[in-house]
Amino acid sequence: MVGIVVVSHSKKLAEGVVELSKLIAGDCPMAAAGGLEDGSFGTSYEKIEEAINSVYSDDGVVVIMDLGSSCMTTEMVIENMEGKKVEMVDCPMVEGAAAAAAESEGGSSLDEVKQAAMEAAGEAKF
Repeated sequence: MVGIVVVSHSKKLAEGVVELSKLIAGDCPMAAAGGLEDGSFGTSYEKIEEAINSVYSDDGVVVIMDLGSSCMTTEMVIENMEGKKVEMVDCPMVEGAAAAAAESEGGSSLDEVKQAAMEAAGEAKF
């Protein structure tokens, strides 16, 4: 199953998105990488790397970020994971994570999970 990692500047936000997504797809391997080691706001290379490794399988990992430096830090982590199937997705964080988790739990490929997350941007909320 494709793993999902949620990266945010906020520990609570990343954990909340994972918690909500798990209500939809409880068996999907997911991890949150939010905030710095001391609990303050920011993004941590080590937390992102650890989160990716914790949900990694041969099916790969999709990483969904909030904004700005979370994208840059994630990119640096992925560049140092040669040979691993890890891809960043530009999508709304909450909707994208939920859609990706549901797609992953259904046994879809990395590309299909990534596509589901991206398509969440076009879904109306009401």
